[in-house]
Amino acid sequence: MTILDWLLAPYDHFSHQVTGDPHEIGLCVTWLIEKLGVAQPTVSRHLELLRRAEFVTVHRIGRWAFFKRNEAAIAAYKEWLREHL
Repeated sequence: MTILDWLLAPYDHFSHQVTGDPHEIGLCVTWLIEKLGVAQPTVSRHLELLRRAEFVTVHRIGRWAFFKRNEAAIAAYKEWLREHL
């Protein structure tokens, strides 16, 4: 949830990303690792789960991975929850 929250407003949390607009290409995984203060494999595992759930998309530039929210998938899941809870 924290990662999704940060990705909702990346400028508020990661204004120092200079590799590209985080709203356009996403947020570099390196910044997430630094901000969370946990090991890279841990962050990668969380991001992979979010990707499999289709809550985030990944954009690769060279060896770098940039993640951004998939608003359509998140909205669909919220709607499903409303209908089934």
